[in-house]
Amino acid sequence: MDFQYVGYTEDKRLVKGKVSAYSEAAAVDLLSYSGYKVLNLKQSTPFVNTEKLTAVFAKINPREMVMFSRQLALLVEAGTDIASALDLLREQIANRTLRNIIAEVVTDVRGGMRLSQAMEKHPKAFSSLYCRTMAVSEETGNLESSLRQMADYIEKQATTAKKIQGAMLYPIMVFLLAIIVIVVLLTFVMPAFMDLYASLGAELPAITRALLAIVSFLLSYGLFLLAGMAIFVAAGFAYTRTRAGSYQWDKLKLKVPKLGRIIILTELGHCCSTMSLLFRAGVPLPEIMTLAISGSHNKVVSRGLTEVREEMVKGQGLAKPMSENPVFLPLMVQMTAVGEDTGNLDTTLETVAQSYEMEADDRTNTLVSMIQPAMTLFMGGLVGFIALALISTMYSMLGSIG
Repeated sequence: MDFQYVGYTEDKRLVKGKVSAYSEAAAVDLLSYSGYKVLNLKQSTPFVNTEKLTAVFAKINPREMVMFSRQLALLVEAGTDIASALDLLREQIANRTLRNIIAEVVTDVRGGMRLSQAMEKHPKAFSSLYCRTMAVSEETGNLESSLRQMADYIEKQATTAKKIQGAMLYPIMVFLLAIIVIVVLLTFVMPAFMDLYASLGAELPAITRALLAIVSFLLSYGLFLLAGMAIFVAAGFAYTRTRAGSYQWDKLKLKVPKLGRIIILTELGHCCSTMSLLFRAGVPLPEIMTLAISGSHNKVVSRGLTEVREEMVKGQGLAKPMSENPVFLPLMVQMTAVGEDTGNLDTTLETVAQSYEMEADDRTNTLVSMIQPAMTLFMGGLVGFIALALISTMYSMLGSIG
């Protein structure tokens, strides 16, 4: 942050200017080191605050949070106090948004605030799961262990998301290429052939007449079709923003063949991993369920967890209410029951999470391997249909000329 100051030097000379520091106290210290006595200090507020504007749109890479958590664990384990450790890490962070957040956390910690409380003020960097884990570790005294667990958790979630994104990249690229090919053929190639065929007056084959009818329809009503599709998509998107629409959309996604199984495996794997981490950190089970509900990305799973939590509070445990809801797969129910009986719920849930993540990866790779040839056949069939229509017309014209 930038601060404008007014002060005087040791020889009583009045000075004013601007200084950059991460807090007002740090700015005063910096000016004192320079030999200035501060009379007035206020934060500089430019007409366009580029720092805040950047912070709104800038993203924090999960890898940066993983590195930050592991480095902080090392410094805490070495005996460095929290404020000094955070201040040391702040200088090494390349991401400006994260660096500014850590600077504010350092200021709050030095002002007497607990680390977890200071982190809660910055949900963009520290999730509710992260903050609650830190709060429990502060009470139990195992902060460095919890930091490493959070680093492993964030890394695993980021790796899973990256695998899914990478797997879907090829089908998306092929689909966009198919759209470009269709647009080029319909916009530039086919109109030229239509004019040529009309001038020659040749009788066209049925396949060519069908293609020309499609092209003519798209050229005449294409904009209306695009507008209609845009309105439909916008209306659908607006509906999914409502509570009922969001639930129905998530429910529909779970019913999609092949893809629905991958989604439920990913959701339940994430849920088991979250519950295992919090249970190992010492968070009470009702609060674990609350955090698992808030961390779910699917409203159907979230509602199922809410129902389980309500029954658990009544004394039904976890496994029994889970078995009554079909959204929870048998392996999760069985291993949860084993964990409750043996007292190793964190271990059994972590085993379920690993099993579901492996199955989700295998099914994702299989789905992508099926999509790739399907997209290739689609493009080949489309281009082949257009080529056949053009070639058959050429033979028809040559025959009529002969």
